[in-house]
Amino acid sequence: MKFRIILALLISQFFCSSAQHYMELIQELEKTLDQKSSYIEQKEAIIQKKKDALHSLESSHALREQVLVNLQLVQEYQSFIYDSAQNYINRAKEIAYRLKDRSLIDHVKIREGFVLLSSGLFKEAIDSLSSVNPHVLNDSLKSTLYATLARAYYDLADYVRDPNFMPQYISQGNIYLDSSLLFVAPNTSEYWATESLQRMKQSDWNGSRNAFEYWMTHFELTGHPYAIATSSLGHIYHMTGFPDEAIAYFARAAIADIKTATMETVALRNLANLLYEKGEEQRAYRYIIEALNDASFFNARHRKLEIGQILPIIEGEQMNVIRRQRDRITEFSVFISILSVALFFALMIILIFFRRLNKARLVIRESNEKLMEANKIKDEYIAYFFNQNSEYIEKIESLQKWVRRKVAARQFEGLRKFPQSMNVQNERMALYERFDRIFLKLFPNFVEEFNNLLKADEQIQLKDDQLLNTDLRIYALIRLGIHDNEKIASFLNYSVNTIYAYKTKIKGKANCPSEQFKQKVMEIKSI
Repeated sequence: MKFRIILALLISQFFCSSAQHYMELIQELEKTLDQKSSYIEQKEAIIQKKKDALHSLESSHALREQVLVNLQLVQEYQSFIYDSAQNYINRAKEIAYRLKDRSLIDHVKIREGFVLLSSGLFKEAIDSLSSVNPHVLNDSLKSTLYATLARAYYDLADYVRDPNFMPQYISQGNIYLDSSLLFVAPNTSEYWATESLQRMKQSDWNGSRNAFEYWMTHFELTGHPYAIATSSLGHIYHMTGFPDEAIAYFARAAIADIKTATMETVALRNLANLLYEKGEEQRAYRYIIEALNDASFFNARHRKLEIGQILPIIEGEQMNVIRRQRDRITEFSVFISILSVALFFALMIILIFFRRLNKARLVIRESNEKLMEANKIKDEYIAYFFNQNSEYIEKIESLQKWVRRKVAARQFEGLRKFPQSMNVQNERMALYERFDRIFLKLFPNFVEEFNNLLKADEQIQLKDDQLLNTDLRIYALIRLGIHDNEKIASFLNYSVNTIYAYKTKIKGKANCPSEQFKQKVMEIKSI
């Protein structure tokens, strides 16, 4: 019995310390996010120096050196801005072909494959990599070629999420990774990077965790390799049921990504998912928006689609949080109202009682003074009550942040004074506007292509200040994979029957059979 108590205490202490540890990392991540622009400026300064070096070489006609500096610029851009990385790949490839240097051409193609798969262009990446003849490469390039092909198939498996294709993609990735290990020097950083990934993709969680930790500690990883290792460890801990440890490692990876100005990343998105599961909706919402901005900045097509599938869910939960806060404020307002009325009647009863007991002029005067005082108190309570109601209606979002800050500082006395609140309807409309903007960022041609599915005289005409209307918003949610009428109704604040009626009305306007309309909507392409 005593042993069980001690064991329970140790387990409790472990989880408390683990949660406290990841909160410290979250606070560090918040500070790093605030400094994000300065890290981007540092990255751009490094890039500018390399551009200056390239410009000097172009005037000297040193073609081989130009290829190498172009590849250095690709290295800087390959996780920063896809379009720029592809531009310098094309320039390097053009010069390499002019030199007719097969080794240089193959080197450029391998780098091109990595850039393409980072942007979600998996077929193009695999085509570029498959065009390279591995038999003419040195061991270093062979290892890089096979490792890049492995990642292409692994990322493709993660992207499709189809049980019919995932196993064969992962299996193909494992084959390429086995080949990569044959050509990398043992006990080097490159070896352990490859070995760790292989164990993880084979679901060897203990082995992969040990391998990644060995890689990190024995080679003192920093920058982007450190971000890869910690993000992978976050995935491993998540898969093995240790969410607090997973959050800590994803936070480390996100910090490293920000400091290296890495925009093609999954750490922040995965961190947002775990924090959402923990009930930290506000922080999860901020991080998922930040991840979407990064994916758009880099132009990572697959990342934007992955984020777009979970964003409405997190936003919907944020609305639920606001609704719960509003309900609490309403309950408090009712309590204050009842208290004010009760106090008013109590004071009136006291006044009548004193009037009946005291007929004397002095007593009446004193009673009147008390009545005046009571009226003053009443007026103050009523004024306070209406003022608070006004503040709740205007600034509910400020209340949420303010209460959290006061609770964190244990300033409970200060909670008696409530800040201004907000208009929930305005907040709901703001939520819809944010949803519309983010959705149209992912599907900029949605309105036009949706109208193409309708009869010419039934097409939707939006007002000047509208991005989407209710009809479009319903099918926007469906396009994002949310088909449950109850979830759509909850998000749009309608009944399920109303949603069904909207969908039926739109299908009646379609220029194709109604049973095909939903599939046609799902075929609308994102950017």
